[in-house]
Amino acid sequence: MRRRTPPPPSPLPQRDGIDPVRVRLPGVSTGTGEGESRWATVREHLRERFGAARAELVDGMFTAGLIVGADGRPVGADAAYVPGMFVWFHREPPVETPVPFPLVIVHRDAHLVVADKPHFLATTPRGSHVTETALARLRRELGIPALGAAHRLDRLTAGLVLFTVRPEERGAYQSLFRDRRVRKVYEAVAPYEPSLALPVTVRSRIVKERGTLTAREVPGEPNAVSRVELIEHRAGDGLARYRLTPLTGQTHQLRVHMASLGVPLLGDPLYPEVNDPVPDGDFRCPLQLLARELEFTDPVTGAEHRLRSGRTLAAWSSYDDWKG
Repeated sequence: MRRRTPPPPSPLPQRDGIDPVRVRLPGVSTGTGEGESRWATVREHLRERFGAARAELVDGMFTAGLIVGADGRPVGADAAYVPGMFVWFHREPPVETPVPFPLVIVHRDAHLVVADKPHFLATTPRGSHVTETALARLRRELGIPALGAAHRLDRLTAGLVLFTVRPEERGAYQSLFRDRRVRKVYEAVAPYEPSLALPVTVRSRIVKERGTLTAREVPGEPNAVSRVELIEHRAGDGLARYRLTPLTGQTHQLRVHMASLGVPLLGDPLYPEVNDPVPDGDFRCPLQLLARELEFTDPVTGAEHRLRSGRTLAAWSSYDDWKG
């Protein structure tokens, strides 16, 4: 099997902790003639690639010299299309409301950074969340441009997230999560149901289809396993604090399983039913789910890591403050 040639290094630096966009021009002929391309210029390809709605933006970037080649020089609007060529540019980030909560470092060494992420802060750039993400913040604040995420937490979930310092080691740490060699423990606040026999291990098959907001349970071989334990409950407000241990990693697994038990998490906008979208900048009533503990053997150094979030779930410490 022939190895794919790695792309050249980016000629553009990061901006606000965000990498430039890299585009590789398709190397396979899509024209009607032998060895031909249906694009005569790089500009033609990018206009088609990004759609009619962004064609004017693409033209403006060429005019301003913002699209560059591997040598860092601007690519002209009339530059000939070359299959396999790389170009880079910075995409204008969306307007974002700053997430007004701190991102706390709980562990840092030459290989790892483990951060205690607040609710509402995305882990990595995606969609409308770009500069207001944990990865971008850490790159800026720590001055580590090569920092990368080994796994992700939902934007609405708070707690521990592991980042890698050296790109060549990222695969080793990502494999810990892929191969389920990390012990993860979550805490949650949800209604107390005295008829629910706990602890219990929930097993079901969860699927999430592209383009849908929610995951769902379907018949079939289980692919999602969660252990649910009661930590404590209060008679006054009917709430309980739970310890959740996922043994698999399906999307929204803990949220789906808690809803299926009849005790959906407080502040969950999707389960058991989809509510109206939370307005941008509304930081009230955060989802009461916290990635409390990470425990693993470091695949690079062999060190044993047992890390714990110092956050508390607001609905448990002060329900009125959480409700806003």
